[in-house]
Amino acid sequence: MNGKLSVGAKGWAYADVLPYFKRAENNERFANHYHAYGGPLGVSNPVSPLPICEAFFQAGQELGIPFNPDFNGEKQEGLGHYQLTQLHAKRSSASTAYLRPIQHRSNLTVLLDAFTQRIILSDKRAIAVEVIHPEASKSGIYYADREIIISSGAIGSPKLLMQSGIGPADHLRDVGIELKHHLSGVGANFQDHLDLFVIAECTGNHTYDAYSSPFLAAWAGLQYLLLKKGPVASSLFETGGFWYADETARSPDIQLHLGLGSGIESGVEHMTNPGVTLNSALLRPRSRGTVRLANANPSSAPLIDPNYWADPYDREMSMKGLRLAREILSQPALKRFVLEEKLPGNSKVTDQQLFEYACANAKTDHHPVGTCRIGNGDDAVVASDLKVHGIDGLRIVDASVMPRVPSCNTNAPTIMVAEKAADLILGKTLHITDKAHENTLAFTE
Repeated sequence: MNGKLSVGAKGWAYADVLPYFKRAENNERFANHYHAYGGPLGVSNPVSPLPICEAFFQAGQELGIPFNPDFNGEKQEGLGHYQLTQLHAKRSSASTAYLRPIQHRSNLTVLLDAFTQRIILSDKRAIAVEVIHPEASKSGIYYADREIIISSGAIGSPKLLMQSGIGPADHLRDVGIELKHHLSGVGANFQDHLDLFVIAECTGNHTYDAYSSPFLAAWAGLQYLLLKKGPVASSLFETGGFWYADETARSPDIQLHLGLGSGIESGVEHMTNPGVTLNSALLRPRSRGTVRLANANPSSAPLIDPNYWADPYDREMSMKGLRLAREILSQPALKRFVLEEKLPGNSKVTDQQLFEYACANAKTDHHPVGTCRIGNGDDAVVASDLKVHGIDGLRIVDASVMPRVPSCNTNAPTIMVAEKAADLILGKTLHITDKAHENTLAFTE
C-alpha cells in the first residue's frame, strides 16, 4: 500500500479506510492499531487446527518464509493462520452481523425472490426500480424518496446499469437497449484472482477427507455440538500465507491457501488416503476483462470475459506461484504427512506443461472487482462519494467500485466500502489520526 493517492479517489487513502475496517470488526484475539473489538462482524482464529498445519508453517520456514501471526497487521508476508469471520465457532457474515439484528425494524423491508429489471431515470435522475416477483402483487415499480443504492457486485451491478441504459453507448446499441447515459467504464476493468492447485495424497488420516465415512461424519457432528470444534467448525482453508513470485515486488504478490482436503477437482484420481490441497493465486494481475450483456433481455445471463493472463506477466508470475506451492509441499517438514503429489503430477515439470495444466484446472477465487470503478477519468463510473457520474440519486456500494483487485480476499474490503458508504450517505466524516499514511492509496498497483 505504498502508492500515492490518485486523482478522483479522495477520501480513500489507507488512513481514510483503516477506521472502517476496524469499525466493522469484533476481533477475538487482536485489538491494536490494525484491529478492534466491539464491531458487528465476528473475527477469530481457527479453533482446532490440524497438526499438518503446523508442519506447513515449518515447511515454509525451511524455504525462508517466516511464520506470521497476523497477515492483517503491519507485515503481510509469511505463513500462518487466517483470521476467519466466525464468532463462537459460527459463521459471521454480513447478513448475520448487520441484517439480522435490525430485521424487525419498521423502516426496513426485505423483498426475497425479487428480480430487478432496470433502474428508471427521469432527466438524468434515478427515481425508481422496476421489479418482477413470483407474487404478482409484489411486482411493479418502486419509487425512491431519496436515492437508490445498487449493491449487486462486480457482475450484477454493471449488468443492471446497462439494462437501464447506462453504460458504453456502442455496446448498448448493439444489444438493442436505448441509451440513457453514456459511461464507457461500466462493465470494463474486470479483475479477479485466479487459483491454481497442487493436490497431494497424504500418508494417513491427516485432513478432513477422513470424515467422509458415516461413522466419522457422525463423530464430527458430535464434536461440534459438544465442544464447538472439529471439521464442522472449520473453514477447511484455515491456514496459508503471502509470499513473492516477483522478487522486486513491493509486497507479497502470491497468496496461498492450504486446503484440508483434496476437493472434488476434475482429474484427481481415487486416492487410498485423504488428500491435501495448496492453492496459489497472483494477487496483482495486470490483465483486465469485461462484463457485457448478451442481449436486451434482463433475464439473460451476462457475458463475462475475465481475460485471465492476457498480460504475459500474469502468466509468468502465476507459474512461479504454482512452483512455489509444489516446493512447499515437498519440504522435509511435510514428509510425515504428504505421500505423493497427484496434481499437477510429477510428470509435469516444464513451463509449457504447467501452463497447460493450469489452463485445464484453474478456477476463480471469487474475488471479482472493478467494473464500476471509482475515479474521475473517462473510464470511471462513480465519484469518490460512490455516486454514479452524471446521474443524480444513484450510488453503487460493492466490490465493483474498487479500481483494482486488492492484495487479499475481498470480503473485508467490501464490508469496509459499505461502512464508509454509510457515513457518506449520512454526511458523516471520521477524524484521521494516522498522518503517516494519509496519502497512501488503499488500492494500488
